[in-house]
Amino acid sequence: MPSAPPQAPFWRDDCAMSTPTPTPLRFALIGYGSAARVFHAPLISGVPTLQLATICSTKPAVVAADWPEVAVVATPQAAFDDPAIDCVVIATGNDSHHPLARAALLAGKHVVVDKPCTVTLEQTQDLLQLAAAQGRVLTVFQNRRWDADFLALRQVLESGVLGRVVHFESHFDRYRPVVPVRWREQDMPGSGLWFDLGSHLVDQALQLFGMPDDVLLDLALQRDGALVNDYFHAQLRYPRTQPGLRVILHGSALVPAVGPRFVVHGTLGSFVKYGLDVQEDALKAGERPQWGHTDDWGRDPRVGQITTHTPTGAHTQCAPDVPGNYLGFYAQLGAHLQGQATQSAVTSKQVEQAMRLLCAGQRSATLAQFVAL
Repeated sequence: MPSAPPQAPFWRDDCAMSTPTPTPLRFALIGYGSAARVFHAPLISGVPTLQLATICSTKPAVVAADWPEVAVVATPQAAFDDPAIDCVVIATGNDSHHPLARAALLAGKHVVVDKPCTVTLEQTQDLLQLAAAQGRVLTVFQNRRWDADFLALRQVLESGVLGRVVHFESHFDRYRPVVPVRWREQDMPGSGLWFDLGSHLVDQALQLFGMPDDVLLDLALQRDGALVNDYFHAQLRYPRTQPGLRVILHGSALVPAVGPRFVVHGTLGSFVKYGLDVQEDALKAGERPQWGHTDDWGRDPRVGQITTHTPTGAHTQCAPDVPGNYLGFYAQLGAHLQGQATQSAVTSKQVEQAMRLLCAGQRSATLAQFVAL
């Protein structure tokens, strides 16, 4: 199993920041839709070594109501041209990620792009090459590495209690029968559930098992009025490195009775987990976590269950109760940019691998066959 990235020291609440505290890095947030409002703005502001300095939006009154102390600019370029800005976060529509990130890098900024990085592998590779040439960091916001259940699952797998893993199922199912009017539901590059929720599941699978040998993806439009895929079912195979392992990534917007989030079977035991991480709902409710003051944040009300077999029969026990903490992404990014961590939480190699797998899956769905990686 691939070694975990060095992220643990930067998501734990009891990890002290270095002394003396460095001057806060100034962040500009491009766009103020749901991703920016729910996730990026409160998480950036929750890390004391970072400052949410600027938000680019065409609705300044909305921004001012939420963040009265933050400057509002009308165009992305105004943020890119500001010499005081250290890092730019792109939280706009997927098809705009490449041109906006490129302009920010050319302006000398570090860049965070909301997942997926771009809509094609070539665009992502172009940004990574440009970032390297500019001596800047380009990373992708993969917050669900800090889901409570995923952190707990990593501990379970690393403990060896399940033995050799042979089957891994990761579901992101919801019941949203009415197709909302938003860009994610329009037939355009980078829209659809595979590039949306699939980006999370792909990144998590890569963290646990590395790059597969090939992928088979099935996409469907299931809801009345759907214009783009709202169902995906991917199978990843690892015959060279982990023979027998099958990884299933599944997502749907039309599941009235939601099943397990994770199902993992190994030669010695199984892990089953119901329920989604609670941090997204807490952020949607307006909560604003603060680094070092998050004792009750990210606690999972439904921990996973581990089932093993003994001579006397099956034995079930609770999985570790590990709190989630989305602040970890920005805490480690800040530490890296200030020279206190060797890398950001999501490295350039991981950015490229996730995009390569997403695009290979898309090609597989078109060809209706396994596509080699």
